[in-house]
Amino acid sequence: MKTRDTIIYPVIIAKILDDEVYYVVTSPNIENMITRGETFSDAAYKAEDAIARILNEESAYPEVQDPTTWEIKDNEKIVYINVNMTKWRTRNIKTIRTTITMPEYLSVLAREKNINVSRVATEALKKKLEI
Repeated sequence: MKTRDTIIYPVIIAKILDDEVYYVVTSPNIENMITRGETFSDAAYKAEDAIARILNEESAYPEVQDPTTWEIKDNEKIVYINVNMTKWRTRNIKTIRTTITMPEYLSVLAREKNINVSRVATEALKKKLEI
């Protein structure tokens, strides 16, 4: 499936009653996706982050399954989680070092004028990518 900026995945949120009450989130759509929260809302919020972290490493997003075919238990509910990858990446910025090639005179002029080439390149990429 082609990657998109925003995608909605159904997940299963299970209420667990052990020594304490908590909620576990899984999704048959996304292999190895599991997270938990102290409340139902907390679990849904953490599911967005868990899904985004996995999708961020993928070249293509898994196909969204029809949850009506899933077998769920009495303590489970199907919830749809909206994941906006652009917003998630913006909130979870990881800066990397990269090398760019440019004419030497531009590098010299930028240094003389104390221009941060990394900042200029980042701003230009954001503008070009419309983000």
